[in-house]
Amino acid sequence: MPANSERSPVCPACGEPTPSGARFCAACGALLSSVADADRRVVTVLFADLTGFTSISERLDPEDVRSFVSACLDPVANAVAAWGGYVDKFIGDCVMALFGAPVAYENEPERAVRAALDMQEAIQGLDL
Repeated sequence: MPANSERSPVCPACGEPTPSGARFCAACGALLSSVADADRRVVTVLFADLTGFTSISERLDPEDVRSFVSACLDPVANAVAAWGGYVDKFIGDCVMALFGAPVAYENEPERAVRAALDMQEAIQGLDL
């Protein structure tokens, strides 16, 4: 082996050589980067919930409940995206959004608050 050649990284699970920059092992499929390799950052989490949803859902037909939730959560998700946030998940009548992951800026809390204000305005403007 020449003295100036570099050794390829190997998979920690199976020991097979892996190309530089690969995220998964081609031989066994194991994740090549660990949590220790991840960057650490502050994330702002925005949680929004529809007030009075339980009583509304008890009165309406299930298909009408679905339409109601979609009519509310679509503009909420749009507000999150408009301010650079990421909708992590919808949980029934709730939305959980992240600001600062996967893309980080310097003003995540401010952008989350602005998104929340836009959410309230969007919901108030709906004709439900």
